[in-house]
Amino acid sequence: HMKEVDINELIAGVAHTFALKVEKNGGKIITVLNAESPIVCVDDMHFTNVIFNLMDNAVKYKHLDTNLELCVETWNEPGLLCISIKDNGIGVKKEDLKRIFDKFYRVPTGNLHDVKGFGLGLAYVKKIVKDHKGSIIAESEFGIGTKFIIKLKTNK
Repeated sequence: HMKEVDINELIAGVAHTFALKVEKNGGKIITVLNAESPIVCVDDMHFTNVIFNLMDNAVKYKHLDTNLELCVETWNEPGLLCISIKDNGIGVKKEDLKRIFDKFYRVPTGNLHDVKGFGLGLAYVKKIVKDHKGSIIAESEFGIGTKFIIKLKTNK
């Protein structure tokens, strides 16, 4: 169900909903919604799930002894709307990073985190972004944090 959506508003809504969960974990969400052309044609339910899933992973994979800092940004590049979701969590090793969007793949974390799941969240995120003719990349430094960057075509 594609329709025109203001991504800044969508992200602000998800961040607002999520703030309690992040603050409960001793963290904070910073939103820097600088996209001046934030309107894109998306399925708002699925795209809300994408943003929620990426934020939820930041909470799940935070350092146990560090307060979570989650930064969500939007900006425009020519013909594109860009979204970045960055955390200061446990990060992902280079050899695992290239597989994180694979269905059923879970980064081995030893006994560090008791995170349940089937390895479907990021596969879903990638599929939804791809179905919207967008791109998503992940950058990560083990022990320092992870950043996801989504790029979508604007309507202009």
